[in-house]
Amino acid sequence: MTHSRPLQGDLPFELKLAVDDVDRDGAARLRYKVFVEELGGFGNGVDHENQFERDEFDPHFDHLILVDPQRDKGALDHVIGVYRVLRSDQMAGPGRFYSEDEYDLEPLKKTGRKLLELGRSCVHKDYRGGTAMFQLWQGLSDYIDAHRIEVLFGVASFHGTDTGAIAAPLSLLHADHLAPEVLRPRSKSYAPMNILAADQIDRKSAIKAMPSLIKAYLRLGGVVGDGAFIDRDFNTVDVCLVLDTQNLSARHKQIYTQARRGS
Repeated sequence: MTHSRPLQGDLPFELKLAVDDVDRDGAARLRYKVFVEELGGFGNGVDHENQFERDEFDPHFDHLILVDPQRDKGALDHVIGVYRVLRSDQMAGPGRFYSEDEYDLEPLKKTGRKLLELGRSCVHKDYRGGTAMFQLWQGLSDYIDAHRIEVLFGVASFHGTDTGAIAAPLSLLHADHLAPEVLRPRSKSYAPMNILAADQIDRKSAIKAMPSLIKAYLRLGGVVGDGAFIDRDFNTVDVCLVLDTQNLSARHKQIYTQARRGS
């Protein structure tokens, strides 16, 4: 799967699955820049000497990457966006999903539907606010279609570990976007999300305080699991997002149809 599209002027970005060590190392370098240098993450998977962020799951995942060919591939600076994905039919390798360290995923597994775990999504700081994330989503949509994925899930994060500081957005997620029980993972280190009563939530400010990735999933019909998880290694409060591909909005499907026609 490879797409090339002129973005930000005449600069062509290439979207593809990582196929060699250079691509995979480039993705790990970008993850280091975002999750470690920008967000203050640390842990066993952080290699400060070589500036890589990776873990034992990486060899088993597909890595959807966005490449700027004008950046230095030899310096592993060419990857400007990444999405790490694992299908349920790839489970024999790692033996479990990454998210199972944080959430009980039995409700999802019991459905018998084809699952896709999403994670480590990030875009280089110089390319945010443009169309780079859109192109990653376009590639993800193609991947979902190609593999007949039925349910997407994965953790998404708020920066920092103080749930009180994000009481409004967490409470809004619980009040308005809780997953149906049949698709509802539960945090293994349970941090309540319903901190505020529904009538105490300032919805406008709560939505404003949500990370853009979470808002994007909500617009597509995404829902959240029960309880947050405080990840001190990555300095985040995580929520588990779930998206039934049958519930993708008509607007979302139209956007991708237009994108494919224009490619």
